[in-house]
Amino acid sequence: MKAAYTIVIGLVILLSMGSAMAQDSSLGDRNAVVLKELVVTATRLEEAISSVPANVSVVTETDIINSTAANVAELLRQETGVNVTDITGNRRNYTVDLRGFGETAALNTLVLVDGRRTNQADLSGVDWTQIPLDRVQRIEIIRGSRASALYGDNAAGGVINIITKKGERNEFGGEVQTGSFDTYKASAYASGTTNTLSYAFSGRYFDTDGYRDNSENQVKDFGAALGYAANDRLTFNVSAGYHEDTAGLPGALKDTDFEAGASRTDSLYPEDYADYEDYYVKANPEVKFMTNSIARVDVSYRKRNSVSYSNFSGGYFTGDTEINTLTVNPQVIVEEPLFGFNNSLNIGMDYTNAKEDITNTSEYFGSLTTGVFDLEKENCGYFIHDELSLSSTLSISGGFRYDTADYTFGMKNAVVYPDSTDFDESLFTAGINYRLDPMSNFYVSYSESYRYPVLDEIFNFFSNNIDSSIAPQSSSDIEAGFRLALESGIAVGFNLFYIETEDEIFYNPDLYMNMNMDGDTLRKGVEFTFEQQVGWGKYGVAYSYTEADIDGGIYDDAEIPNVPAHQAGFNLLVDYWKPFSVALNGKYVGERVFISDWANSFDDHEDYFVLNAKAKYSWKNATAFVSINNLFNTEYEEYGVLGGYPLEKAYYPSPKTNFMVGLSLKY
Repeated sequence: MKAAYTIVIGLVILLSMGSAMAQDSSLGDRNAVVLKELVVTATRLEEAISSVPANVSVVTETDIINSTAANVAELLRQETGVNVTDITGNRRNYTVDLRGFGETAALNTLVLVDGRRTNQADLSGVDWTQIPLDRVQRIEIIRGSRASALYGDNAAGGVINIITKKGERNEFGGEVQTGSFDTYKASAYASGTTNTLSYAFSGRYFDTDGYRDNSENQVKDFGAALGYAANDRLTFNVSAGYHEDTAGLPGALKDTDFEAGASRTDSLYPEDYADYEDYYVKANPEVKFMTNSIARVDVSYRKRNSVSYSNFSGGYFTGDTEINTLTVNPQVIVEEPLFGFNNSLNIGMDYTNAKEDITNTSEYFGSLTTGVFDLEKENCGYFIHDELSLSSTLSISGGFRYDTADYTFGMKNAVVYPDSTDFDESLFTAGINYRLDPMSNFYVSYSESYRYPVLDEIFNFFSNNIDSSIAPQSSSDIEAGFRLALESGIAVGFNLFYIETEDEIFYNPDLYMNMNMDGDTLRKGVEFTFEQQVGWGKYGVAYSYTEADIDGGIYDDAEIPNVPAHQAGFNLLVDYWKPFSVALNGKYVGERVFISDWANSFDDHEDYFVLNAKAKYSWKNATAFVSINNLFNTEYEEYGVLGGYPLEKAYYPSPKTNFMVGLSLKY
């Protein structure tokens, strides 16, 4: 690791020298500020990023093209304070953590696609492979619970909104890639627009054997977006997506497995697998009224089927699950002056109904058991958010939300059928924002958030009844920071945050059950970003420090699992010799507590540094590239958990050096 640190420090010094020399040269258009200008996620309407009193960042289409990432989750690694964990090492199963939620991050990070909620109503969380990178136009990241008033459940750590491509320009193209682990990818797209109509279609096929035995993955995707503008006031948009994949599940390797001679690529579970089929359709008519006001309704339907198999000591388990989710989101945005001041008022509601049909079959020491379950969660939330500009530089904002969740549980072969419970929660947010210029601001905000238990946290599959002891968790979030964008092409971001959570929901491995934490969980930290565009390209560095501890209860003073105190990253793009360019992305993740080690009984999971590179050459309508991941051939594991009996450290080894080469055509 010392060699890696030395290289990183050397690169930073070299880039700083290059930056200083570039100040004397003519930058031309390079003086365009790095921070991006408009976002839609923070308030559910388009506004300048400098108007948002929170740590917000945007990943643009250009960032995506220059990145070494193969999917959305990997693209997020370079973002400040975002901890991405590839569980199986085959780019299939990820957790993405904002603000140090660690082991519980998957259920405290809300992920949207074009504003549509993708978090499932059960523990399966977010399927990061559902939207291929080829379809993504930009990604907006709202750290902290600032957006909870607008989106409700699951947003305690933050919101990530993946915005897909629309038919904004007439073009078509395709790409083929191949590389390590017998990986192959092919994709194609077409888009176009007329005075009233727009369309965008895309398809992808991906196949890989994966780094480890039984980590193969085969994926098929298709996406479509259609738009119709009846006139200047009325528009109608429809989007849809289909996703299918088959994946092996290699499982963990324990210390005792390595001592017995297992290699990092071995799997002790060669027959475990998971198959998925997922599709959605979304429609949203929108009407403009008055001068700048909008009324719209988003309606979406999603169906997801999954079949999985896993074996364990003494038997096996097979799960067959179907989840049907309907959402309806009416919303009115009034952007009209109020008493001579600019004002934006947002009023709406969110209705979600998720029905889960489960058939679980298990055999334990020769005893075969089958359970057929019907689970349902119905949410209804009402929100109001207002932003008032007291002057051209100073604005205040606030929001309130009231939300209900009704659960129904049943087992078709149970004596008592069905059973039910319900919860209700409310929260508010407030913020003050001072804009120095259109791209720079200072801010302070306070926000609250909540998380309901998901279906398979509150329902006990062993006793076939509701665990009435589990309650929703709630958080309070304070943050302050600034963004500065300078004419020299420099952009700096700095943020301080403090989050206090009561009744945090987690899985207790000592008691083999989901429960509320009997102490508070405290998270505080610093996030820093520096970027600069110079004559030969651009570069940036990011650093975050996070303390995530438990205050009180049986785990008093313990650190929360899978939260690194230190994270750092840098990115470099050299395109001086256009049309040739080279990109480097590096990520350092510090030591962290193993998953399930809430008592902090074991040594920490080791830190790691990984460097990726991409070289690209464009000629007319064609672009060829080669990307190399893990240039140092680092031996590391992103995901580590306690497993076995008695408990010991178990690992999911991450890939060593690997590469991809590709060719794309665009017309």
